Amino acid sequence: MTYPNDPRAVVLVHDRDPALARRDIGTLDAELRTRGFQLDVHSFDHSPDTAPPQLSDAQLLVVMGSPDAAYDDTLSWLEPEIAYLQDAIDAQVPVLGVCFGGQLLARVLGGSVRKSEHPEYGFVEVETSDPELVAPGPWMEFHGDTFVAPAQAMVIAHNAAAQQAFVLGPHLGLQFHPEIDLDTYDAWAAAWARDGVEHKVDVDRIRVAVADAEAAARARCSTLLDAFLARSSALPR
Repeated sequence: MTYPNDPRAVVLVHDRDPALARRDIGTLDAELRTRGFQLDVHSFDHSPDTAPPQLSDAQLLVVMGSPDAAYDDTLSWLEPEIAYLQDAIDAQVPVLGVCFGGQLLARVLGGSVRKSEHPEYGFVEVETSDPELVAPGPWMEFHGDTFVAPAQAMVIAHNAAAQQAFVLGPHLGLQFHPEIDLDTYDAWAAAWARDGVEHKVDVDRIRVAVADAEAAARARCSTLLDAFLARSSALPR
């Protein structure tokens, strides 16, 4: 599926290393470009003095994951990013939030985010009431926080650990990572090594699972993206 007139997608990434942050877009990078989108990538955390992209002619805003918490108001860049996300919502720009992005979207729309009692790491399946948009999976999870969707939203996927997806108007918030591929996972691992992060899960085992599931994960991401774009009308205006 392609869209005419070079639609523009703003993508917010989060890592102090711009190269690693860009790799965190994962398969969504190629999937959006294949559909004709130009990507305007911005980071509020590693580019605090750079003006964010204009939203006036953006057809889509994608907010990616982050090692930080969407409720940590001590982060100097979080308030400006929240304000930008609110501006996008006010301008009726469809928002796709991924993991941290889904949590931040939930917060801005009136939901909440908190530390999870049941962190999830690795591929899991979900119960879905809307399999054309969010299939049962398996989807990659890597989160220690969780969102509670806004009261007016429709939760369309969940499991025993957390709400996994919600829709509100043209917006879609996800707790999982549809964009996962091996390069994305390796970018995460490089950031963990840099920051001295230790996990209580077998990250090497998960890497093997990511390598084995790359093709299927890419196909699920593609299907989800097409359904989201069709429903949100994220087309040139």
